[in-house]
Amino acid sequence: MKLIWLGHSGFRIEIGNQILLLDPWMTGNPMFPEDARAKAIKGATHILVTHGHFDHAPEASAIAAELGIPLVGIPELVNLLALGTDIQTIGFNKGGTVQLGDVAVTMVNAIHSSSIKSPSGDVYAGVEAGFMISGEGHTIYATGDTDVMADMGVMNDLHAPDIGILCAGGYYTMDMKRAAYAAKKFFNFKVVIPCHYRTFPLLEQSADELKAGLPDVDVIEPKVMVAIDI
Repeated sequence: MKLIWLGHSGFRIEIGNQILLLDPWMTGNPMFPEDARAKAIKGATHILVTHGHFDHAPEASAIAAELGIPLVGIPELVNLLALGTDIQTIGFNKGGTVQLGDVAVTMVNAIHSSSIKSPSGDVYAGVEAGFMISGEGHTIYATGDTDVMADMGVMNDLHAPDIGILCAGGYYTMDMKRAAYAAKKFFNFKVVIPCHYRTFPLLEQSADELKAGLPDVDVIEPKVMVAIDI
């Protein structure tokens, strides 16, 4: 398995016989090198979107059309992103599981908001979500944008994820301290990868507090376009 950070909250996840793009925001992402786009999306099989905000979903449509691959997410969001196109969609909802090749993806709860900008203002884009991604004997919990929530205890009971991709930049999501609390309180992660940080000055720039809060967990600060092998 390879987890490749695309900056901010975007990941390329090579797992089983699938290559999943999670919230791939590259154009305009100050952390992502423009000349790496072709490499980042090459061979992708599906695009997973957690919610509609500009730093997560809007580029998904262009990539889906370019590669001829489906958008996967909550129905209101994927239908909106595919509106007026022939893009394939796999719309499902929280608690549901879809099988993508030999990889199972379950949609789980998140606490945030979800909308897409339009000339007339913000457009409702379904509700925010996270994903449990299972394959190769591992389960990845990709939080999407969220705060700490008691639901995480149920998620661990049902899915027992060993890898956490945790939003941790603060201001718009939980920060490093709260992400460490969530990981310690509710989960038994072997590996934690922070995201949704460093992109803008407003967000946290270091994962030191996360590492300090999880001394028994392998906390890996990702580097853009550098594979983390699991």
